[in-house]
Amino acid sequence: MNQTEVNRFKKLYQRHLRSLKLQGKSQKTIDAYSRAVRRISEHFDCCPNQLTTEQLEIYFGELVDSHSWSTVKVDRNGLQFFWKHVLKLDWQWLNIIKPPKIHTIPDILTPVEIEQLIGKTRKLRYRVFLLTTYSMGLRLEEALSLQVADIDTGYKQVHIRRGKGHKDRLVPLPDLTLLGLRALWSKHRHPNLIFPNAKGSLETIQRATTHMDRGGTQKAMKIVVTECGIKKKSLYTPFATVLPLISLNAA
Repeated sequence: MNQTEVNRFKKLYQRHLRSLKLQGKSQKTIDAYSRAVRRISEHFDCCPNQLTTEQLEIYFGELVDSHSWSTVKVDRNGLQFFWKHVLKLDWQWLNIIKPPKIHTIPDILTPVEIEQLIGKTRKLRYRVFLLTTYSMGLRLEEALSLQVADIDTGYKQVHIRRGKGHKDRLVPLPDLTLLGLRALWSKHRHPNLIFPNAKGSLETIQRATTHMDRGGTQKAMKIVVTECGIKKKSLYTPFATVLPLISLNAA
């Protein structure tokens, strides 16, 4: 792209980001939809609005060969949003993309496997994170985002805020999980966050404005899964599981 086209693309791209935020999309969706626009622009080295239907057919044909159908579907939705809300153009051509309907059942960890994961996890914050996630059936971001005010010890429940679909819900709080959360909080005593970003000194951690890094947490979990010899692709458990008491005193 020449400089004029680059400036035009930047302007459209920023409008795309604003539109996604104004539509109330999650940060994960914003990242995915904006990546779809960047990907196709870099592929053709031009603004997407200049592309013909034939070019789009060829592009998605290549995308199907090189990426999963889930990626293809996300890119289709991202470009659909861009066409509709930014370019204000007809996007009927998107009907050419029809991912197959695939129904899969996630792998489920057994109580013994969950016990192994928690027992093998060395750092207290990750050990309590795993216990919290599996005992209450939480998603990764839901557990990471927990705040002190969300824990209701009187009614033994936890307020999960803005979960899937931006919906709140109340989840029962097991006694063992409460014990773990108290042990962790007594170490860092952050005024708001249950799982604060744990970089630096204790004073720095107590002033943290973000929770533990999502990528770092996933990496830590994968390491433990490998050490336990668990081959399952997904780390889901269907119900809150009663686990044996584990040591919570390690650093």
